[in-house]
Amino acid sequence: MSPYLCHETPDLFEVETEVVKAEPGRVLLARSSFYPGGGGQPADRGALEWNGGATAITGIEVRGGQTWHLLADQVEPSGAVSAMVDPVFRAQMCRLHTALHIANALVFREFDGALVTGAQISDNGAARIDFDLPGADNERLRALEPAINDVVRQDLPVRTLLMPLSEAAQEEGTLRSKAVTPPPQADGRVRVVEIEGLDRQACGGTHLTSTGQAGELKILKVENKGRHNRRLRIGLVELSL
Repeated sequence: MSPYLCHETPDLFEVETEVVKAEPGRVLLARSSFYPGGGGQPADRGALEWNGGATAITGIEVRGGQTWHLLADQVEPSGAVSAMVDPVFRAQMCRLHTALHIANALVFREFDGALVTGAQISDNGAARIDFDLPGADNERLRALEPAINDVVRQDLPVRTLLMPLSEAAQEEGTLRSKAVTPPPQADGRVRVVEIEGLDRQACGGTHLTSTGQAGELKILKVENKGRHNRRLRIGLVELSL
């Protein structure tokens, strides 16, 4: 895993770059600020413009170690282009991903270090996260909504750092997934997202810079998924009324 430009400069939404290779409906770019997707977070969306043309970027496909931008039209641009991330979609993904980390931190604390078994962010203002919680009382999970929104109101700083994978493995709770270990960079370090005073966990997604930016959150549903899994669905209040 190599560092993403969206991690290094998260507020960079437009990049002037060159087409390295093109096929009908997809391009390989020399440089891009698009998040390619992963860990349950969809890839960024946006637009590609070039001299005499433009089309939507509808997704990302990583193939053979190369990151291809998928296009809405069966075109093959060449030369200089502008690749523009949709800032509204990115902001929504950041809000929901940070919200999942808040919920995750509280479940980890209140349910004896329960591990994550899956997560998925949707484009409709909602997201879900699954926990290994056999026998858990679903009402206790629903009761976390005020605590989640209290973390939002505290407007805690959200930061990222890099640490050796071996060190992260020794720090309780930093590797939070039951089955998946985040891929390290070439130097053996993993990216860790920290909510000040609340949580630290390895994650490759995009996030807010403070919890207050998430806005009011709602627990939409708590479901049993098999004997062990409990699924917590959360949503942005203004999009789930």
